[in-house]
Amino acid sequence: MRLLILILFINIYPASFANAKSETWERIVTKSQGQTVYWNAWGGDERINSYINWAGAEVKKNYGVSVKHVKLLDTSEAVSRVLAEKAAGRSSEGSIDLIWINGENFAAMKKNKLLFGPWTSDLPNYHLVDTIGKKTTTIDFTIPVEGLEAPWGMAQFVFMYDSKFISSPPMSIKKLLAWAKNNKGRFTYPQPPNFLGTTFLKQALIELIVDKKLLQREVDYKSFHKVTQPLWSYLDNLHPFLWRSGKIFPQNGPAQNRLLDDNEIDISLSFEPSEASSLISTGAIPNSVRTFVLSKGTVGNTSFLAIPFNAKSKEGAQVLVNFLMSPYAQARKQNPLYWGNGTVLDMNKLKLKERDYFTSLSLGVATLSPESLGNALLEPHPSWVNAIEKTWSKRYAIGK
Repeated sequence: MRLLILILFINIYPASFANAKSETWERIVTKSQGQTVYWNAWGGDERINSYINWAGAEVKKNYGVSVKHVKLLDTSEAVSRVLAEKAAGRSSEGSIDLIWINGENFAAMKKNKLLFGPWTSDLPNYHLVDTIGKKTTTIDFTIPVEGLEAPWGMAQFVFMYDSKFISSPPMSIKKLLAWAKNNKGRFTYPQPPNFLGTTFLKQALIELIVDKKLLQREVDYKSFHKVTQPLWSYLDNLHPFLWRSGKIFPQNGPAQNRLLDDNEIDISLSFEPSEASSLISTGAIPNSVRTFVLSKGTVGNTSFLAIPFNAKSKEGAQVLVNFLMSPYAQARKQNPLYWGNGTVLDMNKLKLKERDYFTSLSLGVATLSPESLGNALLEPHPSWVNAIEKTWSKRYAIGK
């Protein structure tokens, strides 16, 4: 059985096997057999849930590793659980084996020594990652990854708009305000701490702040309110012209997209450049929807997978992650029919057949070309997220 699994791995992923630490990987694959991986991941999008189910079925079929998707509303739920287990002295047999993570959640887990590793260099397919051209695969919101999490998806903030009603979309945060004033009730954003809502706040802050370099350092709470005042002034002016006059906000991206489909708003937000095409293909939004980015660039980052320090099925988690970074799985994830999430791989490291997985993809009518996406702006230091979200809640949350 052990030999059969190794032969299967070589046949499916030959491009990367030669680069593997074969003895280490052989041991990991062998030990993973029969394990169950409890994968804690956001569960708010049916396309993503379907992809996770597909990946779990593939890993079960090929490696004998079972995958259970623990659906989260927010990644911080998983972080808090691991922290509680550490506080209780549960140093092994933990309840979580894998977490979809990045940003402030990764920073918190790294700071509190809640992560297993380093481990990513042991995975054969990690050596196919574009760590040079896609620097955010090694630096997560300014925090060095150092092998403690594996990249599995690229994201860039985009705006989806209904071209039936908008011929020239607003190409800056300031122009968006002017557009909203002329089109009252036709724009909104998800309520922070939903990641899309928080990303909109970060996008606005990056454009409005005087000294952008401050965002790449840990927040200085003494000067925070002065430095971020342009953001709050902007929101004070914007909110009266939002959907429902900014008194309530959609809870997440899918909820906002339903508003777009119901013709209640004209502009929605996404962290997936191919999401509009994907949603059009399933009839979830009108086929007149298209995508745009701001002229000076939009926020971009990498999604990661991390293993808690006390995970019960560390080997099974690594086998799952290695599969998720394979050209086969990455190409399916980039296909708008299944998800539309960008790959972390370097095409120059792939064999011709593996590159064909990607070049043969039809990205859809509403997907911008990589060149048209423009600059991917760096995420602020994780400490800014918590400070921004808390201030937003005090100023604008329901009942305020």
